[in-house]
Amino acid sequence: MAVADNIDAGTTAPPRFAVPMRPRYETPLVPRNSIAGRALIAVVAIMTFLASLTTGAVILVGQAAGEWQADVAREVTIQVVPAPGRDTDATVAKAASVAQSFPGIANVRVFSKEESSRLLEPWLGSGMSLGDLPVPRLIVVRLASGESVDMARLRSQLAEQAPGATLDDHRGWIERMRAMAGTVVGGGIVILVLMLAATVLSVTFATRGAMATNRNVIEVLHLVGAKNNFIAGNFQRHFLVMGLQGGLIGGGAAVVLFALAALIGYFTTGTAGGDQSAALFGSFSLGLFGYLAVLAQIALSAVVTALTSRHTVNSTLEAID
Repeated sequence: MAVADNIDAGTTAPPRFAVPMRPRYETPLVPRNSIAGRALIAVVAIMTFLASLTTGAVILVGQAAGEWQADVAREVTIQVVPAPGRDTDATVAKAASVAQSFPGIANVRVFSKEESSRLLEPWLGSGMSLGDLPVPRLIVVRLASGESVDMARLRSQLAEQAPGATLDDHRGWIERMRAMAGTVVGGGIVILVLMLAATVLSVTFATRGAMATNRNVIEVLHLVGAKNNFIAGNFQRHFLVMGLQGGLIGGGAAVVLFALAALIGYFTTGTAGGDQSAALFGSFSLGLFGYLAVLAQIALSAVVTALTSRHTVNSTLEAID
C-alpha cells in the first residue's frame, strides 16, 4: 500500500541507468602543429623569401636600366679626333656652334684637352703623359626633354661645316642596356618558375604524407558517406593556413631586408661605395609597385599551397575509389 500511495502521489523514482554527459572534442582531420607541418611552413617561407628577393632584384635592375637608358638617350656625343693639318680647336668650336644652334638641343658642353685626357685615367692610370697622343676632343650635347632631334640632319651638318667631327647617339649602349634588362627579367622569371615547381612538389609530398598518417580517419569518413570534396576541403583549408604562415614569414623577411638596404643606401649617400651602388642599382627602394609585388608573392604562395593540396587529395581519393 505504501508503494501504491507513493505512485499515486506522483512521486517518480530516479532512473536506474543514468549515462553521464561527456564533453565533445573536435579533432581536425589534418593535425596541426605537427613536425611535417612545421617543416612545410619553413619550406614555403624559404621559397617565398627567395622568390621575393628575385622579384625585388628584377624590379631594381629594371628601374636602374630605365634610368640609364633615359640618361643616355638624353645625351649625344660629338667627337673630334686630332689629325695632321687639322685645327682641332677650330673644329671643336665650329661643331659646338652647329650643335648649339640646332633645334631640340638644350645644352652643349665642350671638354677641354685636359678633361678629355682625365677620362682615360681609369684605364691608363694617372702617371702617363698623354700630351703627345691624339686624344679625341669631346662635346657633350644634351637634348631638350620632350622634343625629338633629327640626328641624321645634325650628322649631315656636322660633316659639311665641321669636317672631322663625328656624332655618336649611343644607340649601341641603349640596345645593350635593353638586352641586359631583358636577360635579367627572363632569368628572374625562370627562377620564379623553378621555385614555384619546388613549392608544388613539397606540398604534394606533405599532403600525401598527411593522408597516409590519417588513412584510417579518411576510410571511416568514406564509410559514413563523406564526399571527396569534403575531405579535400579540410586539407585545402589546413594547407592554406600553412601557406599563409610561410608566405608571411618569407615575404616579411624580404621586405625587412629591402628596407634595411634602402636605409643603408640613404646613410651611405655621398661616399664612394654608396655612389657606386646607387649608380648600379639606384636607391634600393622598391617603391609601391615592388612592395605590392612582394604581397602578391605571399598570396601566390598560399594559393598554390592550398590548390596543390586539394588537387593531390582529389587525385589520391579518385585512385582509391
